[in-house]
Amino acid sequence: MTTVKLPLPAHFSASAFLHFHGRDSHAVSEQVDALTLHKAIIFNLRPCILKMDFNQVGHVITNATDTTAPALTRQASAMLGLNQPVGVFEKAIGTKPPLNTLVQRQRGLRVPQSATPFEALSWAIIGQQISVSAATAIRRRFIQLASPVRHDGLHCYPDAGTVCLLTPEALRSVGFSATKADTLLAVSRLCRDQQFLPETLHLDADAGQLERNLLEIRGLGPWSVNYTLLRGYGFLDGSLHADVAVQKALQMLLGQPERPTARVTRDWLADFTPWRALVAAHLWQSLSTQA
Repeated sequence: MTTVKLPLPAHFSASAFLHFHGRDSHAVSEQVDALTLHKAIIFNLRPCILKMDFNQVGHVITNATDTTAPALTRQASAMLGLNQPVGVFEKAIGTKPPLNTLVQRQRGLRVPQSATPFEALSWAIIGQQISVSAATAIRRRFIQLASPVRHDGLHCYPDAGTVCLLTPEALRSVGFSATKADTLLAVSRLCRDQQFLPETLHLDADAGQLERNLLEIRGLGPWSVNYTLLRGYGFLDGSLHADVAVQKALQMLLGQPERPTARVTRDWLADFTPWRALVAAHLWQSLSTQA
């Protein structure tokens, strides 16, 4: 067992991180217990349990099997968003009301990352044009289908090679539409055969080239691609204007009687380049705070 202790920056929100990874109350692949995350993943080509413990103030203690301290540090730092330049963003937004008031209230917000880019992309495919609760249920059944063997009580989130072994019919049996099943299998084969979706973590990937490559795949649109870049690579400038939650939060922020259209939301977000996705994350978080 390898263990690393990482200092957390000021205003780091452990609750936001744990909420992101604890969306499924059935906990088939990840379990949030008080201030600790247990997540089953394929790491270094082997199943393992990644544990992140936030019980010590100002630090997170992370451990996993079959890895080295540098690899574990890199993985944990990416998932926590520790390298995201939020201080630069907050300074840039400081004179732009009403967003600056929201950002100040949520100071230090980072975008929690998926364990791998493939996990981010597969979630984006599952979540297209359906509610979060419906997407969560399909994701749960998908994990159980693709990774039936439990590791320390949890199913490992499947990698691309594992998904390639599934059939369209099997995916449809757990809730995928025909189009989503075909899209996921096409992406999985590209990842397996051509290293299409590099495992490079957090800000090291060529986001522009990845966006162009992903948009060429039938069944992937701008929302799915920009969500993947945000959650899989920490790319903070994708436009999530088609996201209904972003539109709803923007309506509340601006005090408008109706939810803005995707076009209006896109134009509003454009003023905050190169931080559009991070602005969207603040809008998401504002809904959680209101709730």
